Amino acid sequence: MATLLGSHSPGIRGKRSIRNGNIIAKIRQSQIVGQGFSRGTQLPEELLQERDKRAKWHGIPKLLQKLHESSHPNSDLSQTHSLLKELSSLLSMEAMSFVTEDRKSAQESTFPNTYTFDLFGGVDLLVEILMRPTLTMKKKKPKMNDDFIKDCLSVLYNCCICTEGVTKSLAARNDFVLFLFTLMRNKTTFLQTATLIEDILGVKKEIIQLEGIPNLSRLVQSFDQQQLANFCRILSVTISEPDLGNDDKHTLLAKNAQQKRNASPSRAEVNQVTLLNIPGFIERLCKLATRKVSEATGASDVLQELEDWYTWLDNALVLDALMQMATEEAEPSSTGQQADSVTIPLSSDESLQATSPLRHRLPQSMKIVHEIMYKVEVLYVLCVLLMGRQRNQVHKMLADFRLIPGLNNLFDSLIWRKFTSSNHVVHGQNENCDCSPEISFKIQFLRLLQSFSDHHENKYLLLNNNELNELSAISLKANIPEVEALVNTDRSLVCDGKKGLLTRLLIVMRREPPDSSFRFWQARAVESFLRGATSYADQMFLLKRGLLEHILFCVVDSGCKSRDVLQSYFDLLGELMKFNMDAFKRFNKYVSTGDKFQTFMSQINSSLVDSNMLVRCIVLSLDRFESQTDDLNVVEVLSECCLLSFMARVENRLAFLFRLINIINVQTLTQENVSCLNTSLVVLMLARRRGKLPLYLNALREKEYTEKYPGCLLNNFLNLLRFWQRHYLNKDKDSTCLENSSCIPFSYWKETVSVLLDSDRTSPCAIASYIDEPFMDLDRDLLED
Repeated sequence: MATLLGSHSPGIRGKRSIRNGNIIAKIRQSQIVGQGFSRGTQLPEELLQERDKRAKWHGIPKLLQKLHESSHPNSDLSQTHSLLKELSSLLSMEAMSFVTEDRKSAQESTFPNTYTFDLFGGVDLLVEILMRPTLTMKKKKPKMNDDFIKDCLSVLYNCCICTEGVTKSLAARNDFVLFLFTLMRNKTTFLQTATLIEDILGVKKEIIQLEGIPNLSRLVQSFDQQQLANFCRILSVTISEPDLGNDDKHTLLAKNAQQKRNASPSRAEVNQVTLLNIPGFIERLCKLATRKVSEATGASDVLQELEDWYTWLDNALVLDALMQMATEEAEPSSTGQQADSVTIPLSSDESLQATSPLRHRLPQSMKIVHEIMYKVEVLYVLCVLLMGRQRNQVHKMLADFRLIPGLNNLFDSLIWRKFTSSNHVVHGQNENCDCSPEISFKIQFLRLLQSFSDHHENKYLLLNNNELNELSAISLKANIPEVEALVNTDRSLVCDGKKGLLTRLLIVMRREPPDSSFRFWQARAVESFLRGATSYADQMFLLKRGLLEHILFCVVDSGCKSRDVLQSYFDLLGELMKFNMDAFKRFNKYVSTGDKFQTFMSQINSSLVDSNMLVRCIVLSLDRFESQTDDLNVVEVLSECCLLSFMARVENRLAFLFRLINIINVQTLTQENVSCLNTSLVVLMLARRRGKLPLYLNALREKEYTEKYPGCLLNNFLNLLRFWQRHYLNKDKDSTCLENSSCIPFSYWKETVSVLLDSDRTSPCAIASYIDEPFMDLDRDLLED
């Protein structure tokens, strides 16, 4: 406030000082309560002139007064436009400093000109002027000059990024937000409009409903490919569920309660359906995602320039502005206007004139950066749609429009043409990522592969015809039937060339540094290919390419410390080795010394939340192998494999069971750690099959007394199983994942849980029988809603 009012001279005291200070307060108060001044420019002109110099308002209130007076409905707006340009020159430098400054220091900076502009009603006035044509009753709507609209939008954007609260106030005006979409029909104003909409939707409390946008389908169909790619940035906000930002709200208990309260589809889900109903929308996104890039500039030079630019480019829309400016410099407009009026924060940046050494390299190289940034946004939208309720519909479209073969053709030339260092934190799906375009592109590509392959028969499109034939040959040699999904794969839609996409991914995976965060996403993508009903042929396809040895090197010998990467490798190992004797033989050959085995087990024990899926795999595989002892090969594996021998000892299985139950409770269950509960259930289901369930439950009771907290462990397990019933017996829950991953019928899962929860204290298989009466039902109220 002091910055805006200026410093008072020592002679100014008492009432006058208070009265002058209250000008600002009066304006703000009237804006809040809706009484008194509606804008600061309604103050007497003499008062504004007197205060202007001392308060360092730079004549902005007076200019706004003139702007208001010149913008009456019957005006041709030429004078208004001249005044707006004068105001814009006062604001644009502040916006440029925000874009180019370090993010932290920029947030701590003050922007007095944009603050003054908003304080004296400039933002509201521009909104009023822009929307005025929509309020007229005349059949022939008055048409505004495109350049005038662009400058209005640029000033509004400057205010949004420099003055706190402006973006939120604009976001609260649904009529204005929907109106902005209508401005996107005009290619001249598209870029400025898209920039402002993206900023506004980023702070809007509720997701906008796309079906409320006038003529949305016609609007989207009118976009060229560049506009459609930009539009994907806006769509990403409208189709993603908002990040709750609070770990407590991510618990399964909270999510289940929220689902009960909100039974109807969310706005994001409704928006996804709206997009899918736009004719040609998905096909055009697939073409954008697989479009080739002109490579007139040498690849190595371009990649170096990418790194140079990232230090001063804020986002893809800023890059769009540079592209537009470069185009206009090459082809001067007929109006003779200078390039400095092109767009928002860059409009007054003198550093982009001919003296810049980068200027001569921008056009061709920016096209490549452009293409990468576009593809990031397009892949994100496709990824979200793949994970939505219309997944099967989207899958069929992506297959029919040959998305996967198209990405395969781009893999070496664009997607993974360079090994980019990536030691940043692994970001979640909804988190804002501040990494470079090259890194963002790779991560989004890997996320898409993961979503595409996960529990879906179209996963075989990631292979080429020769690789599909290899899978068939593996099944034939093992004398097992081919997987139905493989037989049904449409070979006209699979990858072209000598290698399929999955094989290319395996090759680059082996070259990544041990702690690269790309390893997390690479492992997730490969694991998703194996998920679902276990396929021996799929496992052998990957084993023949040395995947198991590579993972073991990373876990045992590389010194990898990243918990995210290790978790992804444990999960992948679990899918790769499950029920596969050849995999356990290969494991034993690699972990050939006691030291290596101890290192491996130390990694498993360091975090059971991360490694429990591998533990589950070992327990399930051991149980199957022990039922096949008439096969000499199985007997050999059981006797020689150190990992199976370790898990065969009951005391080791009990130790894992105790820890698995002890590290979770109903209050802390999330999608990330609920697997610990299911792994503990697998151990007990297999024990029940063999008639040893009472032995395991009694061992848990003895452990409680040894640790001197009787009842705590078993009561916690009771509460977890009660939650399990509520969670997995819900009609909306898909139980096939549990069934496929364990090869145990879901009916046996339900039956075992019911037996364990039996209230009959005489039943040897009921948990209640092992809890002494005084300790029964400790903390049961924690499960209640």
